[in-house]
Amino acid sequence: MFLSVFDIFKIGVGPSSSHTMGPMTAAARFLDDLRGGAEKIPGAGKLARLSASLHGSLAFTGKGHATDRAVILGLMGCEPATIDPDKAEELEAELRATGRISPPGLCVLDFDPENDLVFDYGPPLPGHPNGLMLRAFDERGNPYLTQIYYSIGGGFVVTEAELAAEKAAKTQSLSAEKVAMGYPYPFGSAAEMLDMGRASGKSIAEMKRANECAHQDIAPRELSRQITRICDVMHACIDRGLRMDGILPGGLGVKRRAKAIHEQLLAERGSNLRQPHAANDWLSVYAMAVNEENAAGGRVVTSPTNGAAGVVPSVLRYYRDQCIGATEAGAETLMLTASAIGGLIKHRASISGAECGCQAEVGSASAMAAAGLCAALGGTNEQIENAAEIALEHHLGMTCDPAAGLVQVPCIERNGLGAIKAVSAASLALRGDGSHFMPLDNCIETMRQTGEDMNTKYKETSLGGLAVNLPEC
Repeated sequence: MFLSVFDIFKIGVGPSSSHTMGPMTAAARFLDDLRGGAEKIPGAGKLARLSASLHGSLAFTGKGHATDRAVILGLMGCEPATIDPDKAEELEAELRATGRISPPGLCVLDFDPENDLVFDYGPPLPGHPNGLMLRAFDERGNPYLTQIYYSIGGGFVVTEAELAAEKAAKTQSLSAEKVAMGYPYPFGSAAEMLDMGRASGKSIAEMKRANECAHQDIAPRELSRQITRICDVMHACIDRGLRMDGILPGGLGVKRRAKAIHEQLLAERGSNLRQPHAANDWLSVYAMAVNEENAAGGRVVTSPTNGAAGVVPSVLRYYRDQCIGATEAGAETLMLTASAIGGLIKHRASISGAECGCQAEVGSASAMAAAGLCAALGGTNEQIENAAEIALEHHLGMTCDPAAGLVQVPCIERNGLGAIKAVSAASLALRGDGSHFMPLDNCIETMRQTGEDMNTKYKETSLGGLAVNLPEC
């Protein structure tokens, strides 16, 4: 499965790519099915009412991740990349008051969230921990159309049939498939990636750029323009997060801290008070700024998920503002290389916290950022692969157990630590020759196996770990 840089880095809204963006996208896709993309159940009358049920992790942490709001907004025709976050509450209130929606291209439909949107806390649907069922009924209450969707992490959404096809594809030769489809460098593993780099004399970023241009049928200049837009949204998210203060929504009473820390760092610049480890504080504050924005439902870029959205932007800003010799071309190299690593991890394991824990989210993001920074600083393909492996290896086993189901504790600080690990991994790799004991492919496979073995309560259900050890007030 080819994954574009714009599949890995998608513009959307917080607080979760899998629990907010994914369900919103699924609901919007269901509207497309109702407009003619899928046949209605034989014998059904006129379309009249909709319902939705959330299963598995979408049910257990759906309230904290605003999954119900996401489904509502999706059924009203909104999509993550274009919705105005400031209008979301107003739109939701409108539907809850009327119990009726008017999706573009469809008739007025009954949908009462109090009765028609169900959090099902029973067993999850069989395909994935993040499942939702959307149903339509005719005016007599008979079934009109039913579709099951799975939100598989990073804002990716698939139907039951698509999920089965994707799983089958993972057992086939990716290279043979992609050669047939015309991609110049069809690597499906880190080993293939390194072999193709040696054979072609090209860097990982150069191979990824060639694949992207072939995939989109565009010139390299246009690809650069689109990547710059993604980078601009990342920087804007950091800037907004550094300006905002107050209490994050959700009821935990978590204060925004990025603004105050940023002001302290600015005050220390050029003074004798500045400690050598202040670079770590800059990395942390950039990442925290993004994830505070994410927790508040603001505009972010999946990197590769919302829960891990602060790591790559933090390292990108660190490269731009604090690395000697930083260039726009270097930033593009960082993004292309990071997306190549992210695509490998998603294809060979997972980027979903509900599927493999936080090792699949912040761990993947840290590996992506480490590889990207190593490439931007002139690392060889072997050093880049080593950087990614170091970063991912030292996130193995990390659980996903957000307090109260909110992407706040421990998520915000964890992104800062993920960024610090990424820079350290890149630096270590650059000081070596690229040779190392554990290949990246083996590390990715270990992460997948660890996720499979991990107890479900530690995988984004808020049923274990930190989530059930809240301090007494």
